Amino acid sequence: MPQTLSASDMVTPGSLGPPPTEPTDGEQAGQPLLDGAPSSASLDTLIQHLVPTTDYYPEKAYIFTFLLSSRLFIEPRELLARVCHLCIEQQQLDQPVLDKARVRKFGPKLLQLLAEWTETFPRDFQEESTIGHLKDVMGRIAPCDEAYRKRMHQLLQALHQKLAAQGQGPEGLPGADKPISYRTKPPASIHRELLGVCSDPYTLAQQLTHVELERLRHIGPEEFVQAFVNKDPLASTKPCFSDKTNNLEAYVKWFNRLCYLVATEICMPAKKKQRAQVVEFFIDVARECFNIGNFNSLMAIISGMNMSPVSRLKKTWAKVKTAKFFILEHQMDPTGNFCNYRTALRGAAHRSLTAHSSREKIVIPFFSLLIKDIYFLNEGCANRLPNGHVNFEKFLELAKQVGEFITWKQVECPFEQDPSITHYLHTAPIFSEDGLYLASYESESPENQTEKERWKSLRSSILGKT
Repeated sequence: MPQTLSASDMVTPGSLGPPPTEPTDGEQAGQPLLDGAPSSASLDTLIQHLVPTTDYYPEKAYIFTFLLSSRLFIEPRELLARVCHLCIEQQQLDQPVLDKARVRKFGPKLLQLLAEWTETFPRDFQEESTIGHLKDVMGRIAPCDEAYRKRMHQLLQALHQKLAAQGQGPEGLPGADKPISYRTKPPASIHRELLGVCSDPYTLAQQLTHVELERLRHIGPEEFVQAFVNKDPLASTKPCFSDKTNNLEAYVKWFNRLCYLVATEICMPAKKKQRAQVVEFFIDVARECFNIGNFNSLMAIISGMNMSPVSRLKKTWAKVKTAKFFILEHQMDPTGNFCNYRTALRGAAHRSLTAHSSREKIVIPFFSLLIKDIYFLNEGCANRLPNGHVNFEKFLELAKQVGEFITWKQVECPFEQDPSITHYLHTAPIFSEDGLYLASYESESPENQTEKERWKSLRSSILGKT
């Protein structure tokens, strides 16, 4: 069934070794914070491990994990301020005369850290004050090597381009926020049907994949963390951030829209032969989505066909060859925590890793289940341990799940876009739930007293008939 956006439903280069720090609060000295690491550490220690030195650079996996999870405890702009302060203090960048040899060892590492941060979490740099911290710390090392100034200019330019691109998010797509809803069947003279726009299942599956990847591209990794967290219990009563999950929410709305579009297209035709033709078309589209690795569209199509106004159309389904549909339903069966789907997803992920073509790289997970998995990971483990340490072991697992998704969403769509089809998918009017039931009852009469009473109520409220 269509998904609702609630918390319960939403759910690299090597390191040179850790920087030298004194053990605090029971932490073990000299242990790196990844392989063989302590499962927890104080926030100050974790921040220190993010800061490069002349002979140390944090592991790429550590950078991603900590930047992803740190926003639960400290706002990104404050974290950047502390990192910059530590860099200035430890490298003595506030001195009137700098040790150029020292800065030349440190500078490239600082630039690399800032490049990774701005590339992966560009929204952390939307505020001018945050950009100010970047310019300040880089301005201090620039006199030692003109290349630093040039590299910083390139970094800022790339950051502005990323932010500009993300500003054109999925909410800007036509019909993405408030699609027109039919309350009853429109005159045939003004209604366009999907089969009239695209009659080839493989082509539609490709265009659905195009839409999915375009929408996924706008979701930042930080949205997975910000979707569930209110505040750090050891911090003030105010949240660490405001709601910043618009792209994630827009993607769940797209799933719901596709469910309703499928149901609308099935319930719209007046003749059962035509309805059966539409059902079989969507079964073939769903099968092609499965073959491509587009599990989100696959689940939306199955959910749309399983909506009550569609599933009750017994005369229509009697004309459908359902064997292929039952196979697809089996693949997406929720039994055993979606065991069959998870097996298929692992297969698609393996294919992606060993891909010889761009088409084999596509993995689009059933998104609401991914969100639910992350939600239960978040709910099942505390962010902090009783001694106040950050539960870093939890965040390594969180980063693993989110990192895999980030890899999948960065795949370039190998299919050429057909604007007429994608425009239809985004803008075609869809029935409201009541409209779907009314269309269903008008197509095949109510079978019991409950359905008869509902039909009568809908005819009265929507059509003004008794």
